[in-house]
Amino acid sequence: MKTDLNTLLITLYVHLDDRILPAIGFSRDHHPGRKPALNDVELLCLLVAQHLLGIASERKWIRYARAHLHGMFPNIPKQSGWGKRVRQSTGLISAVITELARDTPTWGELTRLVDSTPLPCAASRETVKRSDLAGHAGYGYCASHSRFFWGFRLYLVCTPDGMPVVWGLANPKLGEREVTAALLRHDRHLIQSGQVIVGDKGFAGREFETFIADELGAHLVRPDRKDENPRFGRLGGIRQWVESVFDTLKGQLTLEDHGGRTIPGVYSRVAARLLALAAGIWHNWLIDAPAKRSLIAYDH
Repeated sequence: MKTDLNTLLITLYVHLDDRILPAIGFSRDHHPGRKPALNDVELLCLLVAQHLLGIASERKWIRYARAHLHGMFPNIPKQSGWGKRVRQSTGLISAVITELARDTPTWGELTRLVDSTPLPCAASRETVKRSDLAGHAGYGYCASHSRFFWGFRLYLVCTPDGMPVVWGLANPKLGEREVTAALLRHDRHLIQSGQVIVGDKGFAGREFETFIADELGAHLVRPDRKDENPRFGRLGGIRQWVESVFDTLKGQLTLEDHGGRTIPGVYSRVAARLLALAAGIWHNWLIDAPAKRSLIAYDH
């Protein structure tokens, strides 16, 4: 493992242990009952390492971690214990992502990006029929890749450098505006008055724009449609930012290889990848790296 990843893990460990976990009420010293051998801070750091290294399989990850990271993390559980801890930690992971986002300079910026991307969960009809996700996941169409998929759509509101702020999963049959409105209404405390939310043409609609303006005090900016008067232009360059974030999630962070087969499993695996992205961006700001979303220094 390269020194850059070692440095990130050590810095993140200290930051989580000293500030973030006590601030959000997850101090490992106050858990009821017997303390687990692998504490919360170690779990979070191992999750970041796993996905920055691009190891999607939990079985392969446990083998790798025990072979290469045993000196730093001597209490790595077996695969079954690891999977159980990860599935139980979705709330903790989400809270840590928010705190890392607050610790970056772009938290105070006016611009937020919003979009969604397919999250396939099955590739055959037989798998769909017997999946535990039936009734939650559904069929959808990805226009950018001209393909149908079965699973969820990942909705993401992020800063211009890719730091996750608000995220959620939804059945692809649900409308983008309805899902995004529900997410923003639930996490409205993460949206600041006066911010500019940049979306694509799919977010066009008077009711949605009214919600953004009246309930959130923000402004929606999107590419102009052909059947309306020009307002904002095409916004191609800005829209490419969020597409690059999804490319990082699907490429280096193996988002589409999540392997989740239950609702808790899918949510925790997606959350873990967003945590790795957030940790990488946070550390790049800390060391003043030129490209804040670049994770290349940590992938080997």
